[in-house]
Amino acid sequence: MRIFITLSFVLNFVFQSFSQDSLSVLFIGNSYVYTFDLPTVLKNLAQSKGDIVAVASKTNGGYTFQSHVNDPITFSKIHLTDWNYVVLQGQSQEASFPYDQVNTSTLPFAVQLADSVYANNECSQVMYFMTWGRQVGDPQWDSINTFDKMNQRLRDAYLRIAENTNASVAAAGPAWKYVRDNYPTINLFSSDGSHPSFEGTYLNACVFYSSLFHKSPEGASYIGTLDVATAQILQNVAKLTVLDSLSTWKLVHSDSLSSVNITYSFNQSTGSYQFSSNASHIENYTWDFGDGTVSTEVNPLHTFGNNGIFSVQLIGEGPCGNDTSTIEVQVSILGFNELKDLIKIQSIGLNSYRIIGEIIPESLSLMDLTGRRIPFVIEVMSNKEYLLKTEISGIKIMKLETKLGEIVKKLPLSFE
Repeated sequence: MRIFITLSFVLNFVFQSFSQDSLSVLFIGNSYVYTFDLPTVLKNLAQSKGDIVAVASKTNGGYTFQSHVNDPITFSKIHLTDWNYVVLQGQSQEASFPYDQVNTSTLPFAVQLADSVYANNECSQVMYFMTWGRQVGDPQWDSINTFDKMNQRLRDAYLRIAENTNASVAAAGPAWKYVRDNYPTINLFSSDGSHPSFEGTYLNACVFYSSLFHKSPEGASYIGTLDVATAQILQNVAKLTVLDSLSTWKLVHSDSLSSVNITYSFNQSTGSYQFSSNASHIENYTWDFGDGTVSTEVNPLHTFGNNGIFSVQLIGEGPCGNDTSTIEVQVSILGFNELKDLIKIQSIGLNSYRIIGEIIPESLSLMDLTGRRIPFVIEVMSNKEYLLKTEISGIKIMKLETKLGEIVKKLPLSFE
């Protein structure tokens, strides 16, 4: 109990001292994290780049995702504070096992851990530690009996787990493959051919740095026991692996959790614009339509009173931060009241209509109430008058398009 109280006091003190750009990261895994103390290597690496990472860990040898689910101390760690990131790592083999076995013995427990993280703090991000194939693979399974086979299975499984839990991955495995393929003299493995050497742990730390901060680890002065040339290679590999594929690894910067993105559609018949916020982690919405009107609706419907270019802005506020999105909307339509004096439609008999216009319609269509087109014939009486006839009875919709705008009219009623 005394140790726990001390850890809690230290973490609380450190977190309160951080600037907004600092991150807190909890590692939940096993000896792959513990070997050469990956969290501390990451902390030192980040510090040498001018960034701050508060780290804590729960690493029991051989633990699977299920082992952590069955250990109440794991959940105590998760609920210790509002972590920016919680890193989850399974036993080195489990994610590479057959698809159905992963579905029943790994995925449900990875989901349960992630759900606990989100329940503790909706602004925390889950990041899975995508580990690497063993040096010669796992000989007990033909499908993973080489490094490349095992590494690919781990990659696919961790991406699938992340997809199922709205999470991201720290792609260590692909970085290891790049080093093995291009720099075979750099040994990333300890003597057991499974755990990382310090080179392997340093590469993992570089991958995590890029994954967390979306920045290159190149130029970090902290290199531990490595020579400068090796450290530079590993820094560069991590940059290439992570920063060239942010979307592949589903990485979202911690400052970008709250987001709004404006889209809209225009209804020709009503002249109104339907705006959509497309937001995440947003509770309060403030729309400014650029014409002196505002709205606090999530997806408001708005009609502009005049033609012109309007700057529409949405400010979203939520527990994970704020975001602003702005678009320009060009309004260049004429409303019914402006066009009615330029084009008139009169009913002159059963299914027959006179169209009288000061402007020439560029196109004309006739539809029933289901949107199905109705055949018609039109006779040009002069450059300002047309006769339209159809054999179809019932209520119809006529649409006239001109250079100045559009008229949509329900027939047989007339404008008069």
